[in-house]
Amino acid sequence: MRYLRGIEEARSFVRERGDFATSAEVPQEVAQRIKAIVGRAMSPAELVGYIIQEVRLRGDEAVRDFSLRIDGVKLEALEVSQADLRVAREAAPRELVTALEFAAQRVREFAVAALPKSWHDSDTGLGEMVVPIERVGLYVPGGTAAYPSTVIMTAVTARAAGVRDLLMCTPPRKEGGVLPAIAAAAHIAGVDRVFSIGGAQAIAAMAFGTASVPRVDKVCGPGNIFVTLAKQQLYGQVGIDGLYGPTETVAVADDSTDPRLCAADLLAQAEHDLLATPILVTTSERLSRRVDKEMQRQLPSLERREIVTASLERQGTTILVRDMEEAIEVANLIAPEHLCLMVQEPWRWLDRVRNAGTVFVGEGTPEATGDYVAGPSHTIPTQGTARFSSYLGVDQFLKKVPVVALAPDVVQQLALAAMTIARAEGLTGHARAIELRTNTTGQENADEAAS
Repeated sequence: MRYLRGIEEARSFVRERGDFATSAEVPQEVAQRIKAIVGRAMSPAELVGYIIQEVRLRGDEAVRDFSLRIDGVKLEALEVSQADLRVAREAAPRELVTALEFAAQRVREFAVAALPKSWHDSDTGLGEMVVPIERVGLYVPGGTAAYPSTVIMTAVTARAAGVRDLLMCTPPRKEGGVLPAIAAAAHIAGVDRVFSIGGAQAIAAMAFGTASVPRVDKVCGPGNIFVTLAKQQLYGQVGIDGLYGPTETVAVADDSTDPRLCAADLLAQAEHDLLATPILVTTSERLSRRVDKEMQRQLPSLERREIVTASLERQGTTILVRDMEEAIEVANLIAPEHLCLMVQEPWRWLDRVRNAGTVFVGEGTPEATGDYVAGPSHTIPTQGTARFSSYLGVDQFLKKVPVVALAPDVVQQLALAAMTIARAEGLTGHARAIELRTNTTGQENADEAAS
């Protein structure tokens, strides 16, 4: 892990991280793979643009073409039947089904508690309707690993928000269909339709609609750089929830922190993938050394230790700060996906947090519970986007529509100011439309003379 000291080095670190979707360095093997797919050199963004255009023009034919060229899978039927989803649930290990059902219950309860309500104030004549988005498409990664937890986190939240039509795309297996754990989770979560389509072609199919895949109103869920770029390029054609990069955790720790627990949380983050970013922000150099030793002690027992080692070497960072005020300032600068307050008095510092996807309060709260069963969706803003965006909660599946129903006396109270502003903008038709509903006199005669 690299070592930084103080707020200025932390600022430089944040500046250097950049934007995952637009500035990520393309590994040589990825560049070669792109050339093999399309026959010439392209950037990831160019490849995604090409895929989008082809799916828009050729629909299912393009989807099948890219599934063969990219995934090496010749797709017959794009859709996975409900019967197959049910079979996958029945065939899954009982303990997994029970755990997913328990997670679904926790996610549902949290989502329902977070639901905003429609309201109307008869005195002011103002209100707001909270309306579910009608049709949502979910993307669930499924290339080298299965993520049934992502199905639960996204689909159950959408259902709690009241989404009527819920469909899902996830990469196909070599032998066809989708990963059994994902299929089982889709059945538990109540997904209406599941398609074995991955990558940018899946996002494009949901955005435009094809003969097989219905057009959706919004696409939600995490994915690799090609999925993220597709969402970015298709925004406006379809709604999106956000652009998600590699996962990251900031653990804020002091002398009171148990180094075993801190090390375990950082290692858990590092095992996601090669681009995962585990960061320790601490007021104690002594603790940082103890955490390093603990990570070295725990590392050999992890199945994905090669990935953990690589992510620690590439992105792992320890930032030594003067005091807790500076520690929280650094955390807000980074605006991490996960923020773990592993300090003696975590509640004292919680209200200082401004930028974080999810906050885990106290060293007794494992960040890993948030990935599976805590309740809030684990699809969370990354790469500093927690500065301006929120986790994938019920709000992402809702629209808010203002309702204006003014009583005559309220119109009378508002009329003069509204007409004054309208005339200042040269919009006398606006002023007249208001005047006709009031007893206001004076300027309207000037309007008539001018016309």
